[in-house]
Amino acid sequence: MMNKLLTLMLLIAISGLFGCNTMEGAGKDLQSGGDALSETARDVKKDL
Repeated sequence: MMNKLLTLMLLIAISGLFGCNTMEGAGKDLQSGGDALSETARDVKKDL
């Protein structure tokens, strides 16, 4: 019983770490997209 509980706790901890890294990566991707959009908008505004 103790081994199952320990295994479950370990799996939950590892899942949490992977989840955080995944969300961090998604956040960076969204930020990069936003930066590119902002730069394009500045270029268009400058050309007007």
